[in-house]
Amino acid sequence: MEKDSMKFERLREEMVRTQIEARGITDQNVLSAIRKVPRHLFVSEALMDQAYGDFPLPIGEQQTISQPYIVAEMTQALELKKNDRVLELGTGSGYQAAILAEIVYRVYTIERINALFIKTRKLFDKLQYYNIITRYSDGTSGWVEESPFDAIIVTAGAPSMPETLINQLAIGGRLVIPIGDRYSQDLMKITKKRTVFRKRILVAVGL
Repeated sequence: MEKDSMKFERLREEMVRTQIEARGITDQNVLSAIRKVPRHLFVSEALMDQAYGDFPLPIGEQQTISQPYIVAEMTQALELKKNDRVLELGTGSGYQAAILAEIVYRVYTIERINALFIKTRKLFDKLQYYNIITRYSDGTSGWVEESPFDAIIVTAGAPSMPETLINQLAIGGRLVIPIGDRYSQDLMKITKKRTVFRKRILVAVGL
């Protein structure tokens, strides 16, 4: 077990250096979180040795755990602070939520697939991520009762900018979301100002 732990620590450090830092991720809080979270525990045992590769992996229910660099890019774009409250739509494997939980005060995450919801909640408890609040729901309407949020992250693509989510951002809040169709998506960052919102394209993605 200790030998396995050392192997995964080595793979994780190599992933950070060659896939993430090498592509320009500089936020030290993000890098520290990625170095700490055991990504191999968020995939099946059969795929653990591939968990630190530069690609997404299947997690069941026709869903995937995103490529490590995309997780890092989206997290850095949120410009997180330790007292932030963050909403995530699409819990999936739970890996992105765990990265967020290492950085911010509280993470609210919504999953629409019951099997994934149950599995990730158990994993969060096992890893003692008690600042992650989970919800089994469709998620398209956000989480109104807990809004406004300092940041919102959406892991699945949307055809257009969701006003419902923008309305749940605090002033100065940031929304990161892939926008486009099933064939082509751009990772967008939307920042909410008092009277307007600012948007920019971060990168073309394939989650």
